[in-house]
Amino acid sequence: MKREKLFKMGEVMQYTGLSRQTLHNYTLAGLIQEARRTPSGHRLYDESVFDRLEQIKTLQAKRYTLFQIKKILEEKEKTPN
Repeated sequence: MKREKLFKMGEVMQYTGLSRQTLHNYTLAGLIQEARRTPSGHRLYDESVFDRLEQIKTLQAKRYTLFQIKKILEEKEKTPN
């Protein structure tokens, strides 16, 4: 049985350079999703969050708003590879 690696918010911050507030805002906006929470309520993210954050960063560099980014990412999820 393979166990997935989950990352605490601090680890995601460390690896991406994003602030806690930015990650919190992205979570609330539905741009990223937590995989689960610890018993004490801390958010845990799976490895896919890093790809998602990279996509967000790339789209922001193209001057898309967060609302537009959310729509683009939702459309990508609907489209089969």
